[in-house]
Amino acid sequence: MILHCNFEEIQALKAGARSFLEGGAEGPVPVRAPAGIRAQVEALLSRLVGDLDVQSLAEAHALRVAVQTIVDHLRAEMEAFVVDTHAADEAAVAAYFDFAHALSVSHRLDHLVAEMEALVELLTGEPADDEAALAFRFPE
Repeated sequence: MILHCNFEEIQALKAGARSFLEGGAEGPVPVRAPAGIRAQVEALLSRLVGDLDVQSLAEAHALRVAVQTIVDHLRAEMEAFVVDTHAADEAAVAAYFDFAHALSVSHRLDHLVAEMEALVELLTGEPADDEAALAFRFPE
């Protein structure tokens, strides 16, 4: 299955992933994330060159964690810029657009995951569990 992303969405996700990965416990948006989540964001960052090919439900779940982490980080950055500067400040407006683009991808990804779960259940007759999420492959 393919998650389509436009140029602005890819750029927003890249910026958010880099900011998340480069951030520390200090700074405007503290980052304290388990190593597994950081690894998922790093893995996503390397794939952000265009549309995302999602071949399994397990991959879709990992992708959803990474994208949601980026969305949460961008939301916190946007709020920090608004509070520290002004709602119409250039940095605050840019942060809003990065957040909004990433949120749009997250929304579409949630629908894609739900569709994949429904297909697994329809084709196997069982709810999509961890085993099915790993074993069931979706063709392009």
